[in-house]
Amino acid sequence: MKAILARAFGGPEVLELHDVPDPTPGPGQVLVHVHAAGVNPFDTYMRTGNYAIKPPLPYTPGADAAGVIEAIGSDVRGWTVGTRVFIGGTATHKSYGAYAEKVLCEPHQVHPLPSRLTFAQGASVNVPYVTAWRALHLRGRIQPGETLFIHGASGSVGTAATQIARAFGLKVIGTAGSDEGLALVRTQGAAHALNHRTPDYMDRLKDLTEGRGPDVILENLANVNLDNDLTALAHGGRVVIVGNRGRIEIDPRKTMSKEGAILGMALWNTTPEEWSRIYHALDAGLTDGTLTPHVAIEMPLAEAPRAHERVLEPAANGKIVLLP
Repeated sequence: MKAILARAFGGPEVLELHDVPDPTPGPGQVLVHVHAAGVNPFDTYMRTGNYAIKPPLPYTPGADAAGVIEAIGSDVRGWTVGTRVFIGGTATHKSYGAYAEKVLCEPHQVHPLPSRLTFAQGASVNVPYVTAWRALHLRGRIQPGETLFIHGASGSVGTAATQIARAFGLKVIGTAGSDEGLALVRTQGAAHALNHRTPDYMDRLKDLTEGRGPDVILENLANVNLDNDLTALAHGGRVVIVGNRGRIEIDPRKTMSKEGAILGMALWNTTPEEWSRIYHALDAGLTDGTLTPHVAIEMPLAEAPRAHERVLEPAANGKIVLLP
């Protein structure tokens, strides 16, 4: 079979397409024939060798994929060959191993893919939707009737968060950096879409909240926006950081006067119990149509290096997926 291998850490050029042996499921394993694999920003951080998770070389990137069960181990129950599924991690590791034509998974990493969704959409579920759900519900403690401001609402996590928050009864205001992105933010259910490339967009946020500010801010680029977030935040508000690419200077007094909170979130801190609860919630939303992943770009598996470049480019709209 074909798979992407990184034999060294470095830039996108280290990602190469190779022929590797087909995997065979052992006890407690499920073999999935991959039809689409999702690309996430953290895949690029891991590839550099400077991320919190540093896999042994050579390794295959990717935590998200969707496809069809091709074979199951002798003691696996509850799954049958031919079932459409999406996966969250592989038997190799929960955060890599999915950029391949076939992958081995543990049964708890496999989830039914509703017939209403394509394989590309299935490959867009795991990291974006689990991140958004955990950030909003478990860290931000969102409540119906609150206002949520999403910095970077046109990306895969932003679109997932918009859908989740709207279904829970929040008013959503989101940002994007292009006309296409702004249109996408609105179609996902946001009440307002602001262009974060314009100098007065934070003033517009203040006007839209009648001077009060948002109750919760989901922050995808904290190294640029965090200090402005603290200025905008409502009294008792919460900033949940899900993305950051560097350092920033902030004024802590802004948190004192508003009694606001800065909350970090790392997906890999999710406990097994939380994973289970989140997937039950997501499975319901994916089935009834409340949640629908937005796929921005589909690329051949061999173009993984270019996909790693595109996922970090400004004005990302939705998910990038690789097609084996």
